[in-house]
Amino acid sequence: MARQIIHEQMRIGGKKVSAEKTFDVRYPFTNEVIGTVPAGNASHAAKAFEIAAAFKPKLTRYERQQILFRTAELIRKYTPELSQLITLELGLSLKDSLYECGRAYDVYSLAGQLAINDDGQIFSCDLTPQGKARKIFTKREPVGVISAITPFNHPLNMVSHKIAPAIATNNCVVCKPTDLTPLTAIRLADILYEAGLPPEMFQVVTGLPADIGDEMVTNPNIAVVTFTGGVRVGKIIAAKAAYKRAALELGGNDPLIVLDDLSDSDLDKAAELAVAGATKNSGQRCTAVKRILVQPKVADAFVEKVLDKAKKIKFGDPENPDTDLGCVVNAATAEMFEKRVLVAAQEGGNILYHPERKGAVLPPIVIDNVDPKSELVFEETFGPVIPIIRAPADDEALIALSNSTAFGLSSGVCTNNLSRITRYIEGLNVGTVNIWEVPGYRIEMSPFGGIKDSGNGIKEGVAEAMKFYTNVKTWSLPWP
Repeated sequence: MARQIIHEQMRIGGKKVSAEKTFDVRYPFTNEVIGTVPAGNASHAAKAFEIAAAFKPKLTRYERQQILFRTAELIRKYTPELSQLITLELGLSLKDSLYECGRAYDVYSLAGQLAINDDGQIFSCDLTPQGKARKIFTKREPVGVISAITPFNHPLNMVSHKIAPAIATNNCVVCKPTDLTPLTAIRLADILYEAGLPPEMFQVVTGLPADIGDEMVTNPNIAVVTFTGGVRVGKIIAAKAAYKRAALELGGNDPLIVLDDLSDSDLDKAAELAVAGATKNSGQRCTAVKRILVQPKVADAFVEKVLDKAKKIKFGDPENPDTDLGCVVNAATAEMFEKRVLVAAQEGGNILYHPERKGAVLPPIVIDNVDPKSELVFEETFGPVIPIIRAPADDEALIALSNSTAFGLSSGVCTNNLSRITRYIEGLNVGTVNIWEVPGYRIEMSPFGGIKDSGNGIKEGVAEAMKFYTNVKTWSLPWP
């Protein structure tokens, strides 16, 4: 039976808006067309920004909280539909797309809890000999209009991380999802409207970067640009945004570091983290395990456990509920990452497990003895490859090796030694260090972001994003 094609439109000012042309959205597993969206241009984005700038939200804290809570419950209600849509757009297994829906629920639930907190401060002025009988007060005001440019790998949760803090702070967002996975963002817009959000506060425009990208950064109505994506595009945005406030989350090359003080059962736990961290979401997370650095004393035993766990992963048809690992975003990407593995093998790596790649289905490839300078591990390989590097026994040399790439997002460290824990937390040049967890572990409220080529140091996570989306106003009064 032929699958019904979803023909979608942009959401601008509460209306469904088309364009002269459309582009196709494809299911990576079969490459079939599963939907179409308008090929919008700069004029569509400009109109959305004009509407957003003219609209001044007056929602009370309570009203914002209730909209966010209702959105969370609607996501829970529509999870089967949303999970299926994510799987079709991106090729993720249903297990992974269901997990993404759960994370999105958390985003709105937590944003709703924070929306009612009073974010002001009070400073007494009689603290010094120069002081006066006054008090200084602060309040946070919305920046106004936010441009959100979102990636393909989390089509629901990443958009949610842009819009939920904006709702909590009474801001308006114009979102341009990637042309690879735009359908979920459009469906999310309808869910937000159903929850009671004024449509001017969240609009979705679709189009190819060449046609609409500049307007999403340079439009004069924009106060904040928030972008998650690649380094090259992120740096272009940084240059074009000029005086605008920008949050740039640009990817990572995250290590899981396995130290030599571990017992056999500890190594089993570390291997579980390594395999899950490298393959969940088809390895398409900026915080996925991209390099496994293991010290020589425990390396052989650890590699054996990794291989055993990798071989148990069920990969293939994303719509099969039993599948653990679906596709990457398209066949060309899968082929590129497979070639990186083969090159790494030519450079001295030892491929231990490599089932056949079929189209966009890239299996969980295990390769040992990878050269740290190989492209496979020196650049960001955004797929379910499990590359193992035999790291130095000396901790300082290992930390230097971990820090040797251009990225600085997250890391995981497996050790039971407190002095080593503190040494790695202090020594790793990254935004996050997780002890006995994958690099990507966080909750949706906690600060998240990287340094170096992983980002400009601005933290995401609901609490930090709410601060970023507001301006502090200060006033003072006589206070006898």
